[in-house]
Amino acid sequence: MFSGIVEEAATVAAVKRDNGNIHLTIECSFVDELKIDQSVAHNGVCLTVVSIADGRYTVTAIQETLERSNLGDLMPGDLVNVERCMVMNGRLDGHIVQGHVDCTAVCESVEEVDGSRYYKFHYSADPEMVAKGYVTVEKGSVTVNGVSLTVCDSERDSFRVAIIPYTYEHTNFKKIVPGTKVNIEFDIIGKYIFKMAQLAKQ
Repeated sequence: MFSGIVEEAATVAAVKRDNGNIHLTIECSFVDELKIDQSVAHNGVCLTVVSIADGRYTVTAIQETLERSNLGDLMPGDLVNVERCMVMNGRLDGHIVQGHVDCTAVCESVEEVDGSRYYKFHYSADPEMVAKGYVTVEKGSVTVNGVSLTVCDSERDSFRVAIIPYTYEHTNFKKIVPGTKVNIEFDIIGKYIFKMAQLAKQ
């Protein structure tokens, strides 16, 4: 489990394809603190550390993960937002993030306003998914590329988020432009509420 507070924008050192899977080798500042089998979120996707060597670590993404996320688009040199699993003895600075990406969205626009930036994202609002709670709500939480954010201008298939300068500089939001594909995880609490409402009607 994660909080959506990204630790850093790490660099993809290598990408190796293995049938339907890919192995991502990552360079970041906390490699020496990692252990095999530890969970690390990459652009919001929870992946397991499978090897550590030469100041780098490697994780594996399976085909289903690649179909639901933007990890399959990563190339050596790209920046990926990373966060180690949450320690359950402190403040929850973001929100409850599972690291289970629901879908991808595409950046439609970036607008600079008084030193910050507003990003608008559009996603496919499949009716079946909407019925399961895969939606945003005004002032609710959403995870974009692993970053815990507050929704504004929530629509049926789009939303905006405001990015402060610190977040812009310390995550891969500085690389997001119109047309960029990002990973989205909708709020787990909202999903449970939708599910319980459906069960109550039966």
